[in-house]
Amino acid sequence: MLEPSHNKDLPPIPAKRYFTIGEVSELCAVKPHVLRYWEQEFPQLKPVKRRGNRRYYQRQDVMIIRQIRALLYDQGFTIGGARNRLEGEEAREDVSHSQQVIRQLRVELEDILRLLRR
Repeated sequence: MLEPSHNKDLPPIPAKRYFTIGEVSELCAVKPHVLRYWEQEFPQLKPVKRRGNRRYYQRQDVMIIRQIRALLYDQGFTIGGARNRLEGEEAREDVSHSQQVIRQLRVELEDILRLLRR
């Protein structure tokens, strides 16, 4: 997902469940208004909204934001290009997961077939 080379200048992500927009801003070296804009542009970013419409990001959100930051700032992607790149990675992960489930199901079905043939 995020290569360590893009992560070297950023602070480590603390072991917390939720982060405020200010904390995420510091962890990812991106201003809060940029994070709010990215929420509109990247469907992968869905922070939890609580009382008073306050945003609470989870660890996975922080990692996605760092990946978006790397694509835009380090690799020179446009917003559209970064969005396409992230969607392509999601599709590959979905296909890989589906293939893994199918393989496991096939093994289980073959085991059942062997039991039935006895």
